[in-house]
Amino acid sequence: MTCTPDAPVTPEPATPLTDIGDTVGGLIGLGDETSPGLGAPLTNVVAVPDPTAPVMTLPAAQLGGSSLTINGLQSLSLVTVPLADGSTATVFRIAADQFVIDDFELDVRTSTSPSLVSTSTQMRLTGNAVVYVDSLTGSLLGGGGISLLAPTPPPGDELPAQLLSVHLGLVGCTANLIEFDDSHQHLYD
Repeated sequence: MTCTPDAPVTPEPATPLTDIGDTVGGLIGLGDETSPGLGAPLTNVVAVPDPTAPVMTLPAAQLGGSSLTINGLQSLSLVTVPLADGSTATVFRIAADQFVIDDFELDVRTSTSPSLVSTSTQMRLTGNAVVYVDSLTGSLLGGGGISLLAPTPPPGDELPAQLLSVHLGLVGCTANLIEFDDSHQHLYD
């Protein structure tokens, strides 16, 4: 059902998932405060190779922040990317003009090595920004939850422009410019 306001309003245009990638299907699961849309079988969705992806490694780094803002969303797709060991991994590719993460914290580790934790008050990926993730969870401004690569289909058809309390399984990212404000790194055994 479409409702028209009494007075003309010019809201920011929302980008329906069907307009930004035909491989998205039911990849986004929305929930609420009691059931935040978790889990992951992907049926009826085919990942396609991303010929522009750099060579990556797994396991994914754990990226957290108090908020994630996506400006100029261009595409969402399920892709395969090359790994350093010669294999491939299936990941969710999000392309936008800019990604901004407040209270950035990145934990990079394997089960047999020390952990490198990088923090920043804000991290920005700007210009031809592409983020490759194997998971994304966060809270919506209205209090509900969202989870990418989840089995629960969304009740709507839009990806929100901002998420709060965001957590990503970051496999890799590229951009014309990557900036960190007040950054620090710590190595933990």
